[in-house]
Amino acid sequence: QVQLVESGGGLVQAGGSLRLSCAASGLPFRRYAMGWFRQASGKEREFVAAIDWLGDRTFYADSVKGRFTISRDIVKNTVDLQMNSLKPEDTAVYYCAAHMNFGVTTSPREYDYWGQGTQVTVSS
Repeated sequence: QVQLVESGGGLVQAGGSLRLSCAASGLPFRRYAMGWFRQASGKEREFVAAIDWLGDRTFYADSVKGRFTISRDIVKNTVDLQMNSLKPEDTAVYYCAAHMNFGVTTSPREYDYWGQGTQVTVSS
């Protein structure tokens, strides 16, 4: 059974930092590209960041570029999202997702597995 379990969400003031982590199990982690998405209340789910199977190539939404960093540990089977300089508009539920392909993709439809999400709230 495939499981993606996110952790690290919480409440932070604007300008602060959080580090989200996603632990993957039940799948050949090295064969999957990984991504982070977020969904704010009343809005559609949107792409945040993705990383390829080796961790060599990353891709970011323009709204987070330069502030967020995605990374993966193929030994621990985890993918992290370091979020710095957080803004109130970053407030959302953040989801980890796995895409059975070596390359990155920004489309949520192409991801095969999803975590349950973790809430990030940034106060102004």
